[in-house]
Amino acid sequence: MGRGEQGVLLVEPYKSEILPHWRFATLDIAQASSQAIYAMFLDYLAQNDFVGADMARKFIQMGYTRARRYANHKGGKKYDGAVPADKKGQSGAHGRDTLPQQPQDSEAAQIKAESAQIFKKVWDDCRANADYQRLRKQHKARYEHDGQYADIPNDWLVEDKPKTNSSKQ
Repeated sequence: MGRGEQGVLLVEPYKSEILPHWRFATLDIAQASSQAIYAMFLDYLAQNDFVGADMARKFIQMGYTRARRYANHKGGKKYDGAVPADKKGQSGAHGRDTLPQQPQDSEAAQIKAESAQIFKKVWDDCRANADYQRLRKQHKARYEHDGQYADIPNDWLVEDKPKTNSSKQ
């Protein structure tokens, strides 16, 4: 399950099913994208597929956060400079300066801000969905122990670690 958007690009087949629909460049595109992904969210719920529904929810959340990023920073780049090699794959500034925000009254910023709001409404609908909440609670009870996950099948991840036989040393 992960927190927020964590793992959104790792879990197959959901990544390949949802990613082609994820767009937010214009209001019409954001509306169509959010509705297509929300329909997938509802389909996953109808199949009692929590992982699929949660992945769809993550893409919708990411539509909101990325559209906000582009509303605030032309080109979507928030920090100055490259991510340090030892910090790749981790979020945060890592000592880099935050670039100045673009004026919020620019047309591009307004379009992205409105696109973000489209995704935000759908994201709120996902989180409020009673079936999603029920499946989320069941999933947490089954897999989460003391805030950590255990016994999650490795085949859920795209980048599986090679399976080793612990009896061979």
